[in-house]
Amino acid sequence: MRAQAEPGSRPAYDEMLDGEGRPRPGLRTVVEVLESLGPEGLAERARLRDAYLDRQGITFSLSGRERPLPLDLVPRVVGAEEWDRVDAGIRQRIKALELFLTDVYGPGEVLRDGIVPRRLVTSSSHYHRAAFGLVPPNGVRIAVAGIDLIRDEQGEFRVLEDNLRSPSGVSYVLENRRTLAHVLPEVFAGQQVRSVAEYPERLLDALRAAAPSDVSDPTVAVLTPGVHNSAHFEHAFLARSMGAELVEGRDLFCRDDRLWMRTVRGARPIHVVYRRIDDEYLDPVHFHPESLLGVPGLLNAARAGNVAIANAVGNGVADDKAVYTYVPDMIEYYLGERPLLPNVETYDLGDPDQRSFVLERLDRMVVKPVDGSGGYGLTIGTTATDAQLAVVADNIRADPRDWIAQPIVTLSTCPTVIGEHSLESRHVDLRPFAVNDGDDVYVLPGGLTRVALPEGSLVVNSSQGGGSKDTWVLDEGDRGAGAEGRPGLPRVTRVRRSAVARQSAPATADDRLRQQEGQQQQSGPDPARGGPSC
Repeated sequence: MRAQAEPGSRPAYDEMLDGEGRPRPGLRTVVEVLESLGPEGLAERARLRDAYLDRQGITFSLSGRERPLPLDLVPRVVGAEEWDRVDAGIRQRIKALELFLTDVYGPGEVLRDGIVPRRLVTSSSHYHRAAFGLVPPNGVRIAVAGIDLIRDEQGEFRVLEDNLRSPSGVSYVLENRRTLAHVLPEVFAGQQVRSVAEYPERLLDALRAAAPSDVSDPTVAVLTPGVHNSAHFEHAFLARSMGAELVEGRDLFCRDDRLWMRTVRGARPIHVVYRRIDDEYLDPVHFHPESLLGVPGLLNAARAGNVAIANAVGNGVADDKAVYTYVPDMIEYYLGERPLLPNVETYDLGDPDQRSFVLERLDRMVVKPVDGSGGYGLTIGTTATDAQLAVVADNIRADPRDWIAQPIVTLSTCPTVIGEHSLESRHVDLRPFAVNDGDDVYVLPGGLTRVALPEGSLVVNSSQGGGSKDTWVLDEGDRGAGAEGRPGLPRVTRVRRSAVARQSAPATADDRLRQQEGQQQQSGPDPARGGPSC
């Protein structure tokens, strides 16, 4: 038995006010601005925000329909000292997960030593034998990570899950900052907020560092499923911000174990692919044979060392929700360190003792499918009916490997504009993003705060109608970061138009188009899926 679980019945931690109702450090200006605006002022700024987002084309797809990015006007603020602990914890975690992935697709020492149960790894739907022995040119398997955090009732940040395949949402971090600075500039007055603008440049540097060593000026491409994918805005945004090519599978082909892009001037080599396509659709030679999204032969080109795939194929075994239970053990095993960021207590239901413990307390647990994303398929014990809990219990008994359970944690709350002008507390989580270039792990200060808009709801996922907030990390020593209050252009200026052309595009029958549109959503129950959903 790993721990004793009790439901999160204590009051939520308030992100804005302390126990005596006073603004937390760094939030006095924000509170004063909101009070000075009043209900009518808030409503006016909300209309300005919506018009700005619509004019800029900043959208999010929900159930197949595009809508303006749901950005709240009230920022979420994290102090510098506290963020430094988060930053260090994420770096530590990614280093350990990198070592784990290298190990399980290589010698398997962590399995032989019994640190992580072999049964969990080999039974994971994201463990791909096709990736065994495939070593990226610079050894980096996790170029980009999104580590989901929550703050518990005591105010401590805890890791909820790791996203190591195609974590989405970073484009909204950048756009949230730009938008809030445009519609509510006075809230930044006197604040020293760490910049988020350098993320595209950091990402491009990491991707270029992943290129084969004999390539001096690598070409980087962002591989998207297509315009019907819910995260296509982000794919286009990142490609444009980095000055990289935005391509679909039909724009590429492999020849002689190399990857090429079709252009009006002939074939052009691609050295690094930042793919936003699930493993199962990436290469029809090795995975889904009917995939229209991937590139036949891509894995062979990667195995030959002629192209780097970011993130690496097979990373999903490390962010499998059942394997997540053992990440603290990985940190101690590989790094000899205590975890800086604790997990949310999680039960491995393949263990008979833990399974029995959970089944006796289902009404106080959150039960999740290990292959779920976007908040789909989870059951929160306190809001489920007896009939629903009985179904969950049957599902667990039938296939324990498919489920995990966690005690209910009352997520922290932050004031949020509800309706046109009402400020009400809503639960939030946080997804910081990290970029690994092989020498260092860069953690974007802040990340994406997601908001559960229905009162009392703990489901924050944007794919289920959640909102988002601009997330500030205060910098007490760098006045220059305060320029964030003045919207400006990102540092990256290497923007150029895609040269992609389709010299020999395939004939498109109606059924083929429909099939392609369906695959662009990719598999799984989450209609907004584009990798681990935000």
